[in-house]
Amino acid sequence: MRILISADMEGATGVTGVDDVIAGTEPWRRFRELFTGDVNACVSGLFAAGATETLVNEAHSVQRHLLLERLDGRARMLTGRHKPLSMMEGVDSGVDGVVFLGYHTGAGAEGVLSHTYMESGLSGVWLDGIHASEGRLNAALATEHGVPVLLVTGDDLTCVEAGSYAPECRTVPVKECVSRYAAVCSTPERTSSAIRTTASDAMGLAGRGEGEVEPHRVELEFTGTHLAAAAALVPTVEQLSPRRVGFDAADMTTAMKTFKVITTVASKAAQDTYG
Repeated sequence: MRILISADMEGATGVTGVDDVIAGTEPWRRFRELFTGDVNACVSGLFAAGATETLVNEAHSVQRHLLLERLDGRARMLTGRHKPLSMMEGVDSGVDGVVFLGYHTGAGAEGVLSHTYMESGLSGVWLDGIHASEGRLNAALATEHGVPVLLVTGDDLTCVEAGSYAPECRTVPVKECVSRYAAVCSTPERTSSAIRTTASDAMGLAGRGEGEVEPHRVELEFTGTHLAAAAALVPTVEQLSPRRVGFDAADMTTAMKTFKVITTVASKAAQDTYG
């Protein structure tokens, strides 16, 4: 059994603040170790229950945060930016399941460091009319490839939301949201144990099935009109209102690639002080 771990950082053990996840800061040096610890606990649990290979796709920001030298030796790590499928690179390589580790809620929702791809600038994303986090978007892509979501870790609200897009998946809440920048956190000892045990249990869901290729509608609402105007320059994207754009895609792979282009273009239109 080959398992993909899509590893984000905002939902990792102990993470609550912006500096915790920004490369080069003092807090980041500390929390990248805890992030690596979460991944190792997951790898250990997966192998204990029959996984034969794990690919860890580092999915946070510049995607160079995990400590390779401290990674479980049975895992391989996909690191660095500009992957065609971004957070889900590797889902099309014949894997039998995917783990969403360190995930968070979406733009416009309550949750620790909530956002959807863009750290700021987006007030909401909708997939086929349903408010969408990165988890929901990525789960739809996994479904297209017949890959089940086995496990989701993050704050408590992220785990609740996972039940709406992957109802059979297992969840591990490593912290309880108090606000966007505060949480009641469990210790690494407790979260590692919970992730390891639950990952083993989640292996019972592994097994690639038939993919479901369907058309999708994606809409994005920005906090500023200039961001929507920039996004509307992307071919196939329609400006629906001063701050909202939308597009149709023949399949989820195309939808995610288009979404990635939109967020990249919009982020470059933002200014430091006024956004």
